[in-house]
Amino acid sequence: MLQILHNPRCGKSRNCLAFLDDSKAEYEIRNYIQNPLSEEELKIVIKKLNIKPIELVRQKEIIWIEHFKGKTLSDSEVIKALAQYPILIERPIIIKGNVAIIGRELEKVEKFL
Repeated sequence: MLQILHNPRCGKSRNCLAFLDDSKAEYEIRNYIQNPLSEEELKIVIKKLNIKPIELVRQKEIIWIEHFKGKTLSDSEVIKALAQYPILIERPIIIKGNVAIIGRELEKVEKFL
């Protein structure tokens, strides 16, 4: 079963869910805005994505620009920022076992399934 880290206010995230529904994929949703990920959970997700923590950051978000832009942050500091401000997390994230993708492009989601 897939797990989707979802923000219902995000069009890309909603489109991904619609695509998964059309594909008859089974999944469970975690609204990570209402139910934020801990730093430890973020570390696990980042490992499954096989990316650096900064690659998970939505760097055009106002919170990022006002609080973090231009600063040199360690991976640990980036993860702390993502845990504190979950709106900064790229979405949606689709997790299948030990691997995950950021499902912004439906073609990428289709290949992942």
